[in-house]
Amino acid sequence: MKNVILASTSSLFGEAYLEYLKSEVEILFQGISELIFVPYARPGGISHDEYTHKVAVFFEPIGIKVKGLHRFEDPAHALKNAEAIFTGGGNTFLLVKQLHEQRLMNVLKEVVENGVPYLGTSAGSNIGGLNMQNTNDMPIVYPPTFNTLGLIPFNLNAHYLDPDPNSKHNGETRETRIKEFHVFNKVPVLGLREGSWIRVKGDKITTEGMLPSRIFLPELPPYEIQPRTVCAFETRQNPL
Repeated sequence: MKNVILASTSSLFGEAYLEYLKSEVEILFQGISELIFVPYARPGGISHDEYTHKVAVFFEPIGIKVKGLHRFEDPAHALKNAEAIFTGGGNTFLLVKQLHEQRLMNVLKEVVENGVPYLGTSAGSNIGGLNMQNTNDMPIVYPPTFNTLGLIPFNLNAHYLDPDPNSKHNGETRETRIKEFHVFNKVPVLGLREGSWIRVKGDKITTEGMLPSRIFLPELPPYEIQPRTVCAFETRQNPL
């Protein structure tokens, strides 16, 4: 039974790391004494050790020890024996490249689908979808494939931003980019705004958090769903 949180971000403006998610994380990892942290996305180019330490500082008051996956001689074995797993944000291209090249993507998928609690933020949430093609990140490296975990039957666009009517920027909006994606792909996309997350319990997938999420389906106008809505849009028509 899958037990998963896929959050748009690790930190809200003006708040400490993972502060807004603390109560949800405590529920997700209830009874857990140690988790494996996947630091491969390396936000801002920080080291794996620095990133792992940042995560450990958050989890220490909760009573959960943190071990970085990069410290294990056999990372596949570590994942297979993990009590819980957290994959942090950063660059999704780098994260996906590392997981595929170390042959860990399928291992991670298997253990999470078998019930190991999983937390993802930003890039760590992007890989929960069918592929990583709706990331906002620059392609600083080239992964062997864009395919990811498929924990949910759609893709995420984490940090989703609505168009600013007062902006003088003439570049493409997130919505425009997702429309471009749908010219060549039929995968549904959920725009996940800051302070929001996807909750997966077994086969039930819901949106949670502070703000509505925006749904993009091929050849249909986008629409909004409210928090605590069951994500069944991949099999239904746009109600508008």
